[in-house]
Amino acid sequence: MSVDRLKFGAFMAPFHPTEENPMLCLERDLELTEWMDKLGYDEIWFGEHHSAGYEIIASPEIMIAMAAPRTKHIKLGTGVSSLPYHHPLMLADRIMQLDYYTRGRVMFGMGPGALPSDAFMMGINPQNQRDMMDEAVDAIVPLLRGETVTMKTDWFELNEARLQLVPYNRDGIDMCVASQVSPTGASAAGRHGIGLLSIGATNSGGFNALAPNWGIAEKVAAENGKTVDRDQWRLVGPMHIAETREKARENVRFGVEKWLSYFNDVAALPLAPQDGSDPVDALIESGMAVVGTPADAIAQIERLQEQSGGFGAFLQMAQNWADFDQTKRSYELMARYVFPHFQNTNVNRKTSYDWAAENRPVFIGEVEKAISNRVMSYAMDRAGKGDAESDEYLQNMAKMAAERAEKEAGE
Repeated sequence: MSVDRLKFGAFMAPFHPTEENPMLCLERDLELTEWMDKLGYDEIWFGEHHSAGYEIIASPEIMIAMAAPRTKHIKLGTGVSSLPYHHPLMLADRIMQLDYYTRGRVMFGMGPGALPSDAFMMGINPQNQRDMMDEAVDAIVPLLRGETVTMKTDWFELNEARLQLVPYNRDGIDMCVASQVSPTGASAAGRHGIGLLSIGATNSGGFNALAPNWGIAEKVAAENGKTVDRDQWRLVGPMHIAETREKARENVRFGVEKWLSYFNDVAALPLAPQDGSDPVDALIESGMAVVGTPADAIAQIERLQEQSGGFGAFLQMAQNWADFDQTKRSYELMARYVFPHFQNTNVNRKTSYDWAAENRPVFIGEVEKAISNRVMSYAMDRAGKGDAESDEYLQNMAKMAAERAEKEAGE
């Protein structure tokens, strides 16, 4: 199955090479958010990282607060807040305040924390992060739903904790849990009946885990008297598109190797072989990324729909493979040619076009009758006034009508 209207957005870690001006990098992130808002994207998610120098957004909440007054429609999410790094009450309270500043446009994404170096600096054992995330989710979700929570773990305590504000919108804050390969995120999403954010949907492990993880979410939800909605399932994958495949490949030479080096050297997640072969070929052939045309982007999303059974939003992984102008152009081409394919926005236009084309002979015939009647009326009027040219005028009009009829008969 597929969701009726697929939503589109971006997942912005972000990835910025260490030789660039960090102030300009962060400004471009906000400019891209504004551009996406103008193009009609549905949502954007900002990451949280504290080490390694590449993913330099430390607070997604600050990014949301900065982006909110610069945008009008796009929803703004934490993608994701690393729960083991925050006391649940403090984080929930900040998210609720943002919900008001954004007039209900905030989304809350949760995860265990991606970089082991972040956890190391805070004295957190990476082996404990997923358990800590589960405990924090069990506290934060009810808090954001307006409930009172009393809970004690080995790293936080809540005593009759309650937020001062209720969600800005009646349907509450949109919440989801990050998922890659392990069942941790899917289980947490099912336990609370919230959304799932599949960050590595296009790498081999994440792609193969899509259907099983959604199955886990549904099973756990049923066991806890909840339901999960595919419309609240987001899939993330990198794309850069241009008018031609050759142009797209040329564009990404700007920064794709630096991006791959970061994953090889720091994130310990090799995404392309380091044997001297073309890394762009490897990314495309593995299904990890799209570097091509709008048609290639459509094919990738349809591949994900088939593998997953249907989801609610596709998020481009913001990657800075191309320079900023070409990056913006890629996002524009997505909005112009990929969105309509999955959102059925041109169904009525196509129907109207086909109807007008099919009935063209009838419509044109009526127009010509109207013109002919007016010509005859004019000629008869002139003849009645003794105009000698009226006979010649009528003959010329009759000749033109005959030529038109002969031409249409030939077509």
